[in-house]
Amino acid sequence: MKKRTLAMFLAMMMLLSLAGCGKKEEPVVPAAEPEPIEEPAPEPEPEPEPEPTGPAGTNPLTGLPMEPEYENDRPVAVMFNNLKAAQPQLGISRADIIYEVPAEGGITRMLGVFQSLEGVGTLGSIRSSRPYYLELALGHDALYVHAGGSPEAYKDIPAWGVDNMDGVNGGSDARIFWRDAERKKTMGYEHTLVTSGEKIQEYVDGHFRTEHKDGYAYTQTFAADGTPAGGAPAEHVTLKFSNYKTGVFDYDAASGKYLVSQYGKPHTDGALNQQVSAANVLVLETSISEIAGDTYGRLTVKLTGSGSGTYFCGGKCVPIQWSKADRNSQFVYTLQDGTPLTMGQGNSYVCIVSPKRSTLTYE
Repeated sequence: MKKRTLAMFLAMMMLLSLAGCGKKEEPVVPAAEPEPIEEPAPEPEPEPEPEPTGPAGTNPLTGLPMEPEYENDRPVAVMFNNLKAAQPQLGISRADIIYEVPAEGGITRMLGVFQSLEGVGTLGSIRSSRPYYLELALGHDALYVHAGGSPEAYKDIPAWGVDNMDGVNGGSDARIFWRDAERKKTMGYEHTLVTSGEKIQEYVDGHFRTEHKDGYAYTQTFAADGTPAGGAPAEHVTLKFSNYKTGVFDYDAASGKYLVSQYGKPHTDGALNQQVSAANVLVLETSISEIAGDTYGRLTVKLTGSGSGTYFCGGKCVPIQWSKADRNSQFVYTLQDGTPLTMGQGNSYVCIVSPKRSTLTYE
């Protein structure tokens, strides 16, 4: 009995021993988290090119943008017939500056100054020169277009070195001038001579210096709004040059320009069928007198020196002073305290009168 009990005990111990010798379980190790993959930074979007806002240059006669290749060009000054019987003028509204000055017998003529002839089209009708128009052209170092001239003008053209194209005696008449067929049907022969920007430019290239000399610069400054501070109201301006000619300038707030009338109706550019207008109107006072012994009553107009004037812009006006050092110098405009005049960007209409012969009113 004891042996049996012992045997059973030994058997149980053996079983327990075998169970204890079983394979030991390894502890579970959690899997390592994968390293984060860095995404490459997105490429920055390129800045869009700014939209072009217009030509990069500046027209020295108006302060408005223009193609840079034209900035240093010599302008072209064209003599316009302004007799009532010669209306409408052609291309006058494209001028950057219009000068209107009395001539003999109470009439006026106009000098249109163009910084660029690009796209100006037909110009006319063209009339003859006088010495004071030569001075205006020389003040801009301009090429001068005319058809004939007074004896004094023909003497001064070579003496003063005026680069000119003459529709009567200059040898350029057959190349750049012609008689307008439509005008020949409705008006006198003397009112029919015309030219064009394209023909002038074709002739100029190869015949004249086309750019200003080194160091030449305009002194006039411009601003987007040239309305004079503290100016008097001047929305309706009337300038009586003579019993024959009165100019009227009515301010149009929508366009910011003065609309021009003459001979009792709008001053119309027949080439464009639009009314002549100007951002700036200047009335300059000077001495004007008849040339002694001239049977036609031709005039002498003092343009060198200095004088008084009135500047109109934005429906307001202020008194100004003008000066011109010599015949080859440009006009310089100042306020009465000597501050340089800043004009509005845009074209200008300059009237030159004698206070003894002409009357200026505005309201």
